[in-house]
Amino acid sequence: MALADSTPQHNVTVDDVITTVVMARVTDFFGFFVYAIASAIIFPTVFFPFLDPITGTLWSFAIFSLAFLARPIASIMGRKLQRRIGKAGKITLALMLLGTSTVAIGLLPGYEEIGLTAPILLAILRFIQGLGLGGAWDGITLQLKSAAPDDREGLYGMVPQLGGPIGFCVAAALFYVLTDFLTVDELFTYGWRFAFFAVMAVNVVALFARLRLLTTNFGVEDETLLKSAPMRDLLREEGRTIFLSALLPIASYAVFHMVTVFPLSYSLLLSDHDIADILLWQLLGGALGVLAVIVSGVLADLMTKRRVLLISCFSIVLLAATIGTLENHPHIYILLGFVVLGLSYGQSSSIVPNRFRPEFRYSGAALSTNLSWILGAAFAPFLGLLLAATFGLWASALYMLSGAAVTAASLYFLEKRLMAA
Repeated sequence: MALADSTPQHNVTVDDVITTVVMARVTDFFGFFVYAIASAIIFPTVFFPFLDPITGTLWSFAIFSLAFLARPIASIMGRKLQRRIGKAGKITLALMLLGTSTVAIGLLPGYEEIGLTAPILLAILRFIQGLGLGGAWDGITLQLKSAAPDDREGLYGMVPQLGGPIGFCVAAALFYVLTDFLTVDELFTYGWRFAFFAVMAVNVVALFARLRLLTTNFGVEDETLLKSAPMRDLLREEGRTIFLSALLPIASYAVFHMVTVFPLSYSLLLSDHDIADILLWQLLGGALGVLAVIVSGVLADLMTKRRVLLISCFSIVLLAATIGTLENHPHIYILLGFVVLGLSYGQSSSIVPNRFRPEFRYSGAALSTNLSWILGAAFAPFLGLLLAATFGLWASALYMLSGAAVTAASLYFLEKRLMAA
């Protein structure tokens, strides 16, 4: 019998669910951003000292993308695993895999100790992290959407998204302390490793938070919404919707890294700004991002999620126009960037599931979300830095604008498809 099938069901309140969702997502994104920040300011020196700083950082960002490439594979593997050990068993295994690989990264010797074996092992462990992340899909957004009153869907849908800016703030605060209070030698020798050990500790919290949610079908009247659909049927019936839904959040996911990871690499390599100062501005920006996510939920209920995403697409145009301030006044781009991120990211996930029929909603949302992270987020730090270093900041701005154009186009075609249905 599957583990999930034997798990007792508990009654919980909406406040319990919201608290648990935020806790789980914050811990997820804390680990996500610990690696992201380290890939910009630590790994080029520790694992690629034999390359020039820009090339070393590009290789670091290339390895960073491996976790996103692993997520769809994990999603497919997780479907089979869930049928054998249940959803709770699958998520437990996935988070243990994620936590173990994260601690292993913190224990890795650098290039100076074991040569090229070091970056090769880093790449392997990063891919394993992606398997853990992809396998941990739990359908939290679907539960909240199902529980939401008709006039509060946007507000409920933004709750899981709060984990992004809050998790970043926790990770950035940790690295701010490490970079500002340790010497350079201390930071690169052992200081950065503590951040990865901290991820394992909060990963245990995330595990219990998720398992608590799995003991209830809170807000879900039709259990079909939380069941996997056969892959063959899913692709045959919803293939086009999966493709368009995967394009829908691209602008948001690209901005996600262009205001968090990219300013760190640019400041370190192509300007003379102190990294601690950039992290401090990003902490303030993260607080604005949290407020903007909440505002996105309010606006989605006053208007529609579609209009909020269209507004965020136009706001990316303004953000792209300010990217040149990274040179002398980085706080302008960073603070505005987090506001734009909050508006776009706040509804980027909750708008996707409604595009699928109920029997395909769980699997369709999972697959399209994983594809979105690959298309929008996986290579954003790499491309942003490569374009800026090769052509200038204007080229990085065009990259963000292309994401906004793709999101706007997918909104148009999805709306047209719904009207024709």
